[in-house]
Amino acid sequence: MRVLGVDPGLTRCGVGVVEGVAGRPLTMLGVGVVRTSADAELGQRLVAVEQGIEAWLDEHRPECVAVERVFSQHNVRTVMGTAQASAVAMLCAARRGIPVALHTPSEVKAAVTGSGRADKAQVGAMVTRLLRLDAPPRPADAADALALAICHIWRAPAQNRLQQAVARHTAKPTHPVTAPITSKGRTA
Repeated sequence: MRVLGVDPGLTRCGVGVVEGVAGRPLTMLGVGVVRTSADAELGQRLVAVEQGIEAWLDEHRPECVAVERVFSQHNVRTVMGTAQASAVAMLCAARRGIPVALHTPSEVKAAVTGSGRADKAQVGAMVTRLLRLDAPPRPADAADALALAICHIWRAPAQNRLQQAVARHTAKPTHPVTAPITSKGRTA
């Protein structure tokens, strides 16, 4: 499975591509950051994020895009920019018919480090180790994007099995249509 991880942000949008399957060594195919100027108009910044993500999609042709789920922060302005960049990433993937998965920061940290409360340094160190890199990717947004991709590769098989089990369990039986029974026990 080839996954593009996206750590959304307006100033720095981390992107990283990882290939592999759960239980086997993973391979980093690319990592970087799509940058925009804080001085630019919002619409232009969103276009720049879109163009950057589109370029990554063109180059790496992922089977899935894993995006960090936006969570509530104290700074509303920051969370709005993150949500807008997240929406751009989802739109780019959806336009191409590529499935999108959302993972919370704690899910990603737990998957990669074993603790949902890990700090950025711990995430960077584990990404470096898991992908057999010489040094942690910089800035941290890039390492976070790789962590998202790793998390999805490891979690997707179990999530798919759960979704299939739920679908089988909730599927309506296919019985022949029968006439409704009236209060007197006769068919209508």
